Amino acid sequence: MTIDEGKVGSPIGDDYLAKRTLRSGTAGWVLLAGLGVSYVISGDYSGWNFGIAQGGFGGLLIATVVIAGMYLAVVLGMAELSAALPTAGGGYTFARRALGPWGGFATGTAVLLEYAIAPAAIATFIGAYIESLNLFGITDGWWVYLAVYALFIGVHLTGAGEALKAMFVITAIALVGLAVFAVSAWGHFDAGNLTDIPADPNAAGSSSFLPYGVFGIWAAIPFAIWFFLAVEGVPLAAEEAREPEKNVPKGIIISMLVLIVTGAAVLVLATGALGAQAISTSGNPLVEALGDGSTAKLVNYIGLAGLVASFFSIVYAYSRQTFALSRAGYLPTGLSVTNNRKAPVLALIVPGAIGFALSLTGEGAMLLNMAVFGAAVSYVLMMVSHIVLRVREPNMPRPYRTPGGIVTTAFALVIACAAVIATFLVDPVAASWTLAAFVAFLLYFALYSRHRLVANSPDEEFAMLARAEAELE
Repeated sequence: MTIDEGKVGSPIGDDYLAKRTLRSGTAGWVLLAGLGVSYVISGDYSGWNFGIAQGGFGGLLIATVVIAGMYLAVVLGMAELSAALPTAGGGYTFARRALGPWGGFATGTAVLLEYAIAPAAIATFIGAYIESLNLFGITDGWWVYLAVYALFIGVHLTGAGEALKAMFVITAIALVGLAVFAVSAWGHFDAGNLTDIPADPNAAGSSSFLPYGVFGIWAAIPFAIWFFLAVEGVPLAAEEAREPEKNVPKGIIISMLVLIVTGAAVLVLATGALGAQAISTSGNPLVEALGDGSTAKLVNYIGLAGLVASFFSIVYAYSRQTFALSRAGYLPTGLSVTNNRKAPVLALIVPGAIGFALSLTGEGAMLLNMAVFGAAVSYVLMMVSHIVLRVREPNMPRPYRTPGGIVTTAFALVIACAAVIATFLVDPVAASWTLAAFVAFLLYFALYSRHRLVANSPDEEFAMLARAEAELE
């Protein structure tokens, strides 16, 4: 049946949910931790270094420390929420329970913008790595992006279990590549390279450590986020996980700890090996940091695997967010129909087509900033959701509880708000276009889909159950 802001409407067919189910029990905590690392690992191989052009090494370093703290707090809050509300909706489900249909849709839309745009940015980085390998004379171009989208969407259509296992293997290879890079880069490391950008005399607080001044720290925030962007997507696999109330929190926390180590190693070693000035504009920074030797070529090949791992996994993430929003009626319900392998066909293809169109711009840094805008908005709303549920529903079953409670998520909320503003500082045009898309989605909800929500979808049932319990109390 349908629901309009809590009012039950006409019934739907009994087979509605039967056509919109995912394969359960396909992932334990190891695969989930691998998924979390897979989402993000491309950020270690490329993209983060553009932050040095905004804040210098010192500015990006400070921004990364602050953002790592924010993400750790976000992950701890998400671990609690995902254990209490284990569905494929992830952040949308949490916000729906805490903030109602408007809050749920706004959060889901922000997450969807992040996950639909991030693969487009990664596709441009894949193109740069392929071109640097000079394989068969291949050059960066639209057909490379098309091949990447077609290949990996095709793999996802075979089913979640197969896709998650493939992602795990590719991610393991990418981690080996980072280890090889770290050992080799140590031999090229020179501390003087970290601060080789001349200080801007017109920037407040500028120095060799902060060449663009204190303001550069803020401007570097979107690029620091690239070290961890999308790790919060692990709860999107909740309906396909074994014992999600235990395995999802464990998987997301372990993946975050791994990413803190890899991000710190890459930032310091790559910059120290190549130099802050040179690395700030590089399309494949780890390879250039190692020079022209055989190790650099090996890292180049493995770096391609790292970019593929994130592209592959974020395609999974955007399909599950689209699936959940569609199944509940927030987006057209045809997007959530699954095939005989329990894969949501149109939820994979439609956002992929939009992402491919965006990749044709070839502007990786711009697309990165657009994805960060969606991510930061979603973090604001998810942390508000955690705080609201702690205050309003203190007795809600919580198999895992966030250390520090609302103090932890309030810290993440403050930093996330600053991150939203920072996207406008770096590229106001890109951030404004993403904001316009966000508003367009909200208008669609206001004028159309809020009257056609599906009451017996898992996310709406969670909300209805909470409402009934509140009425009984």
